[in-house]
Amino acid sequence: MRISRSILAAVAATVAVTAVYVALSTARSQINANPSWVAMGVAASGNSSTAWFHEPSTRQAVACRAVEGPGGTIASLHCVTGRLP
Repeated sequence: MRISRSILAAVAATVAVTAVYVALSTARSQINANPSWVAMGVAASGNSSTAWFHEPSTRQAVACRAVEGPGGTIASLHCVTGRLP
């Protein structure tokens, strides 16, 4: 009788440890995939302005040009991206 109870206890412990392992292996923290853009510079001429941004980990650059319309609103906004060497 004692052997069967100890075997049953060992099996129950193994099942419990396995269940905890499966539950913990699926609970992982999320990766922050948001890029952290760094402002490189701005320039303005007339009714348009341009801003440059850089994302160091992916070596990408973005340049955006905004043109002011009537009443101080943005008439157009155009952005281009590129990868730095």
